[in-house]
Amino acid sequence: MILSPSPWWGTIPSLGAALGYALLALHPTRLAAGKLNALVAMVWLLHGLALAANQFGGGVMRFGFAPALSFTAWLVFTLYAIETRLYPQLRARASLVGLGAATVLLALLFPGTPHLASGSRWLPLHGSLGLVSYGLLAAAVLHGWLTQRAEASMRRGHPGDITLPLLALERLTFRLVAAAFAMLSATLLAGWWFSEQGLMQGWVWNHKTLFTLLSWLALAVLLWGRLTQGWRGRFAIRMLYAAATLLLLGYVGSHFVLEVILARA
Repeated sequence: MILSPSPWWGTIPSLGAALGYALLALHPTRLAAGKLNALVAMVWLLHGLALAANQFGGGVMRFGFAPALSFTAWLVFTLYAIETRLYPQLRARASLVGLGAATVLLALLFPGTPHLASGSRWLPLHGSLGLVSYGLLAAAVLHGWLTQRAEASMRRGHPGDITLPLLALERLTFRLVAAAFAMLSATLLAGWWFSEQGLMQGWVWNHKTLFTLLSWLALAVLLWGRLTQGWRGRFAIRMLYAAATLLLLGYVGSHFVLEVILARA
């Protein structure tokens, strides 16, 4: 579905969140700590309201590539806001606010495909598990990128803007990888069990299933290597990127083709 009009209750919080993200990107150093925290909370709330309004407003539930990206960005922003309270040394706000603004506007333009009430009542649970696994893996990718930046700064002989110790960043990255793997495992198990019980459409072997299973396998190998072989550094981060890319292709890629390329054709 291309450029579908959104009702006012979805448009207003979406535009408000995008404006808030822009303010965070342009004027973070001009705001006092209290005002900055208030702006972060307001942006987080508006983005969450936009997600709820666009995906569940009007009594119609929607799924699509843009809402999936928007929810992923919102969850990463949530985790980052919590972590910066514990680790003020983390610095990645510019990248996150750009991603948040882009995805919230993209979801406004491409709200996804409606799923009527006649569909399975288990679909929202299954979809929610998948989206949470997306968000956790995206957060792990962000921390992996921060780890690479910190390592590169150390090699150049200056700490840069990330003063959190490299080992602490690496531990945070793999905790998120483990959480994403657990949630993705729950998603796959739930989908299989619901289909076996006849509660959802049967297990379908297609490119989405294949890419998701390959991502799960890549994460399993990465965690095994981390625990038994001590994998770390560039090799481990590149495996993380590969797993995230496979998962991205599995759902977002397939729905982008269906909603944009094939619909336009």
